[in-house]
Amino acid sequence: MDLNADLGEGFGAWRMADDDALLEVVTSANVACGFHAGDPSTMRRVCEGAAARGVVIGAQVGYRDLAGFGRRRIDYATDELRDDLLYQIGALDAFARAAGARVGYVKPHGALYNTAVRDADQAAAIVAAAVAFDRSMPVLGLPGSVLLELAGEAGLRPVAEGFADRRYRPDGTLTPRGAPGALLTAPDEVVGQALRLAGTGRVASLCLHGDTPGAVELARAVRAALVEAGVSLAPFAPPA
Repeated sequence: MDLNADLGEGFGAWRMADDDALLEVVTSANVACGFHAGDPSTMRRVCEGAAARGVVIGAQVGYRDLAGFGRRRIDYATDELRDDLLYQIGALDAFARAAGARVGYVKPHGALYNTAVRDADQAAAIVAAAVAFDRSMPVLGLPGSVLLELAGEAGLRPVAEGFADRRYRPDGTLTPRGAPGALLTAPDEVVGQALRLAGTGRVASLCLHGDTPGAVELARAVRAALVEAGVSLAPFAPPA
């Protein structure tokens, strides 16, 4: 089982999460690429930290929406969105390679992630960007999503992901963040959901958000519970 977290989401002097502490816990890092969050120095720092710890670096690509943290849907022409996403992957890969690593996978962020569950045009733009960068690139997404379906059809590796700190709706999609109880913060709830998801066999990776209150402690608790339950932790994408 892979354990991932969203990292590098600060901007300038502003810091979102304790990236260094989370890098000691996770096996994969979804690194913001500068459009919804992140900046060149943050990208460099997180890539260096991930490479030093053997954590696989993933490009967390998003809408061009710093003000909204990428959590507002934006309508794009498919080709324009593809190019924005390819730009982000390439930018992060430059810092990954400078650190002696490389970008190992692609994961959409926020509203783009949720839109690509059902929107074939935006899902196709994500897939096209990944194909243009590297035809062997894994794509991380929600089980049953259009994104993972199209990724598989394009010859990419679709990787199903579960969320330890987000509440689900009955149809398997995530409860919108604006809804009451959408974010799980109680350690027993987060750990319990992580164990349930790991036990289903339907997901290869579990995500914890870096901006969730108490994220580091939650990540440590989830990792400890998985190990105690006999779940082997390893990145789903091979390290550089």
